[in-house]
This record gives sequence, C-alpha cells and structure tokens, in this order.
Amino acid sequence: MSAVDTRPERIRERLIATFSPSQCLVEDESALHAGHAGAASGGGHYRVRLVSNLFEGKNRVNRHRLVYDCLSDLMQQEIHALAIVALAPSEATD
Repeated sequence: MSAVDTRPERIRERLIATFSPSQCLVEDESALHAGHAGAASGGGHYRVRLVSNLFEGKNRVNRHRLVYDCLSDLMQQEIHALAIVALAPSEATD
C-alpha cells in the first residue's frame, strides 16, 4: 500500500488523537479532481466531518484553524484541498 493510499487513514488518526471526536469521517475526493492543476502536485482533496467537545463555544474560523493546525505538516504536500465540517456535540444532528 502506497503513502497516497494511507493518507485518509493517517488524517483520520491524527484528527482522532487531537480532538477525541465522537464522529470523525474522512472522505478522499481526489478522484473527482483528476486533471485539476492542484492534483499535479500530488496533494489530495479531502472532506472531513468532526464532532468534538473541543469545538464547543468556538466559531467556524477558529474550528477550521484548529483542524489546519492539527494537519499543518500534511498541508505542505499531501493535502491540496480540505473541506471541513467541524461541529460541537450540541450542534450535531446525527
């Protein structure tokens, strides 16, 4: 298995270790962006959904900053695009 194949799992493991979420979904959407200029760099496109107590009382910008900080070293080459849904438990409907 290549490093590219393990990226979603490595992202997920990092998010779980940092946020102890009740929900952590990581979707690899890289195939949807084949041929995109950013795809040429080798970085993938990912969508994450996190539900964590650490997001309680924080606005969307601060929540996204926390996620970007968690994955900052991966953002340099392995992640080209990241769509984030970060919710506090009181906001999650499922």
